[in-house]
Amino acid sequence: MSRTFNFLFYPKKPKGYESGTVKLYLRITIEGKISETATALDIIPDKWEAGKMKGTKEDAKSFNAYLDTLKNKLYDCHKELLQYGAPITAETLRNAFTGKGEKPRFLLQIFKAHNNNIEKLIGKDYAKPTLTKYNTTVNHLENFLKWKFKTSDISLSQLKYEFLADFEFYLKSEKSIDHNTTAKYIKNTKKVVNDCLAKGWLKANPFVNYKITPKLVDRTFLSEAELETLANKELKVERIALVRDIFVFSCYTGLSYIDVANLTPNQIAIGMDREKWIFTSRQKTNTPSHIPLLPPAMAIINKYKDHPAAVNKGRLLPILSNQKMNAYLKEIADLCELNKELTFHMARHTFATTVTLTNGVPIETVSKMLGHKKLQTTQHYAKILDTKVSQDMGNLF
Repeated sequence: MSRTFNFLFYPKKPKGYESGTVKLYLRITIEGKISETATALDIIPDKWEAGKMKGTKEDAKSFNAYLDTLKNKLYDCHKELLQYGAPITAETLRNAFTGKGEKPRFLLQIFKAHNNNIEKLIGKDYAKPTLTKYNTTVNHLENFLKWKFKTSDISLSQLKYEFLADFEFYLKSEKSIDHNTTAKYIKNTKKVVNDCLAKGWLKANPFVNYKITPKLVDRTFLSEAELETLANKELKVERIALVRDIFVFSCYTGLSYIDVANLTPNQIAIGMDREKWIFTSRQKTNTPSHIPLLPPAMAIINKYKDHPAAVNKGRLLPILSNQKMNAYLKEIADLCELNKELTFHMARHTFATTVTLTNGVPIETVSKMLGHKKLQTTQHYAKILDTKVSQDMGNLF
């Protein structure tokens, strides 16, 4: 990228010129390449000297003042192209100066517009956590651009393999972000880049030779004995008992925190087996999730059906904030002497493993109840079940 340029203003005489005014032209030269454009100024060639109009009269002062304005505009255009990492050639600088041609498009500018569109569709096509993850990605990209390029944005033309590799390095080294979370931020970036490719704003796909694959993580869950200990533990503090009960409810339904929080009494209905089911959709993916109510879950619903906090909000259960739930779960783990760090999402893992797969529920059925779009997502749970492997091999023996 060239960071210097030369320019020249000059009166251009047409063929057969004899007298009168002519157009003042601007010639831009970068690395030996020339590009020219006419300005709005007219001048008599004989009055042009040393790059300005001769004379001290008002017309000369006004002419030269406007000429200075054009020079400043040219410097500003060059500075802007330089700042945003756009390719700088005689042609692109001329186009920026005249306002003609295709303007360079910038990554963060497009990313923020993408996020604004998502924000307008919250509750329709998207959930609020989706917006949060994209906004977080933008924040990391902004900081990365300042760290790597000392700039606030970058043109799409500069998105290459090296940019993605450097972004990955930055997230891991400078921000100490783990591999899988890094992969999510880059996946979010890829979504916006793919939009640009679809619109024809990018000539080449920077992700063609770049790959970052999430590592499989063993999901922590409660064993049958641990779940029984937790469910049967006598807890005298009401708020602690409430959090425990909601957690156990999730263990027997597989619902995430937000989906439990959104449950209403209307979502409990009679299924085809004439038993009570939960009929809902996952907020995260908007996929249907139909779950038969097992006795432990039904017992918790009955226990809190008249709780003021649930009735007043029209909810099925009186759930606290996710932050408070997880804080109290740590306290509950200590009270139950569980050597595991309890989080609310562990309940969903427990449903998938201990409650269903371990007890012979087919993985396709578990996947449908969890609201997974891909069976592959559910298969991660099956891989960590040594007890299920033992049972299946026992049948073979």
